[in-house]
Amino acid sequence: MSETVRCWLVERSYTSRDLIVLEYATEDGERVYRKELSAAVMHQQGTTVTAGVEVDPDDLAESDPEDRERYATEATRMAKEHDPDDEV
Repeated sequence: MSETVRCWLVERSYTSRDLIVLEYATEDGERVYRKELSAAVMHQQGTTVTAGVEVDPDDLAESDPEDRERYATEATRMAKEHDPDDEV
């Protein structure tokens, strides 16, 4: 089993297709994991959004250079204020 990387929630948005888009980033803001979930399914299944997730390194993408500083700031704040399993 490969090592995982801890990422922190840095952005949550909604699309016109009724999807919730969650972006988790490493604390340096350089790598990002994007997850799209159906709002209806999340509600039906009682899915929660957590402050942190463990991500396979192969599932991480390079973040946009324009977002890195903001992602690093937000990921660091989330790591200081929350446990990874905290619902946010």
